Amino acid sequence: MGVTTTRLPSSDRVDAAARLRDALLGADFTADGLLELLGAPAYAALARSETVPALRATRGDSALDTLVRLFLLQQPVPHARVGHVLPVDVCLESGWLVAAGGDEVAATVDIRPYGGPGGEDWFIVSDLGCSVGGAGGIGGDTGTADAGVVLGVGGASTTLAGLTVRTPVGSALDLGTGSGIQALHLTQHATRVTATDLNPRALRIARLTLALSGAPEAELLEGSLFEPVADRTFDLVVSNPPFVISPGARLTYRDGGMGGDDLCRTLVQQAGDRLNEGGYAQFLANWQHTEGEDWADRLRTWVPRGCDAWIVQREVQDVTQYAELWLRDAGDHRTDPVEYAARYDAWLDEFEARKTRAVGFGWITLRRTGSARPAVTVEEWPHPVEQPLGATVRAHFDRQDYLRAHDDAALLAGHFQLADEVVQEQVGLPGAEDPEHVVLRQHRGMRRATQVDTVGAGFAGVCDGSLSAGRIIDAIAQLLGEDPVLLRDRTPAQIRLLVEQGFLLPVGEGV
Repeated sequence: MGVTTTRLPSSDRVDAAARLRDALLGADFTADGLLELLGAPAYAALARSETVPALRATRGDSALDTLVRLFLLQQPVPHARVGHVLPVDVCLESGWLVAAGGDEVAATVDIRPYGGPGGEDWFIVSDLGCSVGGAGGIGGDTGTADAGVVLGVGGASTTLAGLTVRTPVGSALDLGTGSGIQALHLTQHATRVTATDLNPRALRIARLTLALSGAPEAELLEGSLFEPVADRTFDLVVSNPPFVISPGARLTYRDGGMGGDDLCRTLVQQAGDRLNEGGYAQFLANWQHTEGEDWADRLRTWVPRGCDAWIVQREVQDVTQYAELWLRDAGDHRTDPVEYAARYDAWLDEFEARKTRAVGFGWITLRRTGSARPAVTVEEWPHPVEQPLGATVRAHFDRQDYLRAHDDAALLAGHFQLADEVVQEQVGLPGAEDPEHVVLRQHRGMRRATQVDTVGAGFAGVCDGSLSAGRIIDAIAQLLGEDPVLLRDRTPAQIRLLVEQGFLLPVGEGV
């Protein structure tokens, strides 16, 4: 199934979108409805751009079979059959459908059901061949695609949606909106939503997504990066930008047109000036691992003044893996072998020129604080996490505020409790009298694990908020026969780490 850019439905026909939405819901064309009709294996195959199982599952003549074939699988369907399900004349007139020859009609865009966080039935609009996700090669059999093609929901989209802090805000910006999925989420908790994109086709599709989902309208502005909002600030900025590090700018949705990772760096560095006090900016990004330079130190230089930051590297690929991934994404693996090899060579030439040995992928969150002592955390965490993580992200920055405001003396005077669903694991040889290691492990959020010593394990185990940290340490010192003064000197560092990572929660501090 290749990509086709067609004439889009009219974004001004709100009435047509509303009638189409009612018909889709009436036929149970929803995320739950699709799962029930297709079954889990065929539904999962769609996410891998494999459509044969879904085609086999929709050979019936039910209303839902018809809609799946029409909008997800791009199969022409007899006019009369569609007329039993949709207001077909309205859809033809407004451009959601076109005549396909004979007595059949076809969809002009993909429409993918998408379940909102509060159980909302939403619909993500994208170009034909782009709704089902996957890295199967959007260029189809020819390896070519319209540079302005607009993709639907993919793993990056849902990752960013799950990461976003969802507290109510006055103003929010979706930078590089694409099909509009982030803007759609933002309409649920932001009074004013602005969405920008360099691609005017993306802005039209985002408007269709919002209309078909029954969501409030957003302000849609054309332009690159922060240019359309250069004189404004926001409470929340989110962006799934064209972060791919490539030797050109072939595809607008993924290739930023700047060298190396300059687009992501520029976006992060400029974000500080676009945030209100206390505001968040949250991005997905790629970054280079260059010869002779520590990647974490390099990313710390991206953080704008006046901002705390939390940067998490989730994955690292060597340059050959990375090039192959995005060559497949563009369908280049389906082209002439000589042409494929030339493009592959161009990627490796670009990496060699920049002394790039690998590429990292991850999340970057900024929070505007204006503090003279910004808290910048850069870490690698490739392990499974529990989405959504928005509340976890917010709690991380709340804990940074607490730690910044409390020196060691204040820490010892504080009260703490062990976070929910933290377990202790003892690691050692079978039959050994004492464990070699004691590990605390979270079963929520980031699902961290951290090694602690005997004092740290004992301290965490009795933290229920009733005693101050200092009194607990004194009791541990007496139990172990240690000098309580020396133990008070060395333990705050361990307490600080356990608080920072979310194992211990300050009591009565609003954290």
